[in-house]
Amino acid sequence: MSADEARQMFQGMLISPPPVSGADRISALPDNVLQDILSLLTAQEAVRTCVLARSWRHLWRSITSLRILSPDTAWYDILSDDPEPTRDLWKFVDNLLNLRDKRTELHTLDIKFGQFSEEDLPYVSLWIRSAVMCKVSSLTFHHIGPYLCLDGLHLASRHLRTVHLASVALIKDSFVDFASCPALEDFKLHECKICFLGISSTSLKHLSITGCIFCHDSHSRLHVSAPSLASLRLEALIGIAPIFENMLLLEMACVSLGDQGADICCNVFMSGILCRADNACPICADYPADYVLLAAISSARHLELISKPENFIFARDLEHRPIFSNVKTLLLNEYWCEAPGCGRLARVLKNSPVLEKLTLELFSEGPDHKIEMKGSYRTMEGPPAISEHLKIVEVKCNAVDEKILEVLKFLRAFNIRFGSE
Repeated sequence: MSADEARQMFQGMLISPPPVSGADRISALPDNVLQDILSLLTAQEAVRTCVLARSWRHLWRSITSLRILSPDTAWYDILSDDPEPTRDLWKFVDNLLNLRDKRTELHTLDIKFGQFSEEDLPYVSLWIRSAVMCKVSSLTFHHIGPYLCLDGLHLASRHLRTVHLASVALIKDSFVDFASCPALEDFKLHECKICFLGISSTSLKHLSITGCIFCHDSHSRLHVSAPSLASLRLEALIGIAPIFENMLLLEMACVSLGDQGADICCNVFMSGILCRADNACPICADYPADYVLLAAISSARHLELISKPENFIFARDLEHRPIFSNVKTLLLNEYWCEAPGCGRLARVLKNSPVLEKLTLELFSEGPDHKIEMKGSYRTMEGPPAISEHLKIVEVKCNAVDEKILEVLKFLRAFNIRFGSE
């Protein structure tokens, strides 16, 4: 049963009294089934069901998932100066956490709030501490509006598996060390302000950082140590890109570097060509001598690498000649096919020995591409220049112009043929 279906069912019961001769079949269900149903509702709706019948009076105390949604999460409500609706809800949440059955473990706490200020932080900290004491395994805090600083947030739980944070500021002078969270597997940051030095976890398997601002410079990049990571997503980053240690268990990495970051070559705006080490602009001159991204994610089996032309992270990492020893599916954009001679694409293809599928999305972000061409690699005599396992090559674009034709010409040089060729 979906949350909407459960909500409609309970609303109907509240509005229309049951028939006099009708049997209450829902109340006849086992308590654990009823509690699972209540967990699909918001916390406010779940508590209201206590008026349905005597047997329902205390069911809400033992539900395992709490979804707390404030009424001010719509943008027009955020602009309101009246804090009373939200403050009333704070009192409700306090009572909810105090009165629920402490013997029942809390699987999920999902909080989505709008009108918060720094003086309201004690409320948030108290709720999260209460959830940790109830052995919560999945914690989500989504703040709508300006960044809410959670610098005083300390997570220590052997039960915590998932942490999702949105629109919060994390400001510390040290690493976020999850050693006290040995079961943590999923960490997601969305539109957050990140000013701490690094993330460290031996158990983390899934990491997503999207739309976040990094308060670092090229000498103090966010450092990520997560040797057990299986999936990584980096998108729409603002500021300096983080540095990752090798992740040998990585299965999938989706990295999209835009033009809002600080890793931007000044010479691109002048000549359209990245500067070299012997003639570097001030920003490129501060680039680390070692890898930033490609070495750490080169062991992945599935890669999506997207970049704007002026971002130099991938171009500089390629100079270290990384080997993509495990990659089987690869998605790239036009950044890798730029002149002269699609050089970046050539390096990647030559260093991907087991590649099976290559997808090029050229000047078209999709998902609806006007033109899609499919080709395949044909074995050549002599030592192969690229992976002999390459079975599928896709080129997606909106129009076949001179730039697209140059890419197709480049691919044919590697004996990749399209259609009836």
